[in-house]
Parts: sequence; C-alpha cells; structure tokens
Amino acid sequence: MLLIVAVCAAPMIASYFTYYVIKPESRTNYGDLLDPSQYAIPELGITELDGTPTTLGAFKGKWVMLQIGSGDCQKKCKDTLFELRQLRLMQGKERERIERVLLITDDKPLDMPGLQPFEGTRLLRVKPDLLKAWLPTDAGTTASDHIYLIDPRSNLMMRFPKDSDPYKVKADLSKLLRASAIG
Repeated sequence: MLLIVAVCAAPMIASYFTYYVIKPESRTNYGDLLDPSQYAIPELGITELDGTPTTLGAFKGKWVMLQIGSGDCQKKCKDTLFELRQLRLMQGKERERIERVLLITDDKPLDMPGLQPFEGTRLLRVKPDLLKAWLPTDAGTTASDHIYLIDPRSNLMMRFPKDSDPYKVKADLSKLLRASAIG
C-alpha cells in the first residue's frame, strides 16, 4: 500500500522540488520584459503630423510596435521601418492585430516620398524630453536604438535590443499573439 502511495505522490513531489528548489535560469523570450505597472503610458504631448493632439491610448486594443526617430529619417531609420513592416507581415492572419508607430522627436520636415514604402506606419510627433523620461534603454543606447512593444491595454511591456534579430523578434510576437486573447 505504501508503495502505491509513493508511486502516486512521486510526480507531485518532483514538481514541487523542481519549482521551488531547482529554478530554471533560462527564458524563452528574446526581448526584455518590462513591468507594465512601471511603464504605463504617460502624457507625452503627441500630435499627428497636422498638429492634431492624440495619444498612444488611441491604439488601445491593438499591439503596437513602437520606433523612435527623427523627421530626417535616414538609412538606419528606414531599415527599422522596413523591419517593422516585415515583422507585421510575417504574422500572417494575425497582422491586423498589430500597429506600427514611428514617434518623431523633432520638427524636421518629413521626406514623404521616401517614406512611401512604409505606408501604414503611423507617424506621430512627440516631445523628446517626456519620451526620454518614459522609455527605458540599455546602457550605452538611446530609445531610437530599440523597438518597443505596447500591449492592447496600452502598457509598455517589451523592449527589443539594439540591432535585434528579426527572426527572434518574430518568434516573440508570434508567441504573444498566440497566447493573448485580447488585441
């Protein structure tokens, strides 16, 4: 009788032992998870290109891939916008759940013909000092070096590293979209 109890209890004892004693050190996500309670979207003074005030809360219900850049969008900026477009397209039927946003931190005029291939990306102007206080960065980087992800409840929840691997970012996005019933 004791042998039967031991055989039945062994899996439960083993699971408690591995959960509380042998904690796994690896993680399955590529991007850095951010605590949403620490990075709720503050008032950033965001405006449309025509000057109409708006907020990132306008995208509530959608996953938002956020990039920071200048109005003078050069090669690095355009490469990142291309990457955002491709990451969204790689999600297949789930792509409609994702929005792409470029927050422009200056008043430089935009090269609209040069940005034509990235149609669908929302271009918004933002006050750089408020943005800098909100977005976390790695040591030695700036906010424009990262891609940020905002969840459908309008909380900043993930930051991808500088020069991120698009296939690893795609894997993270796929996992999030599969696991999330919202957005």
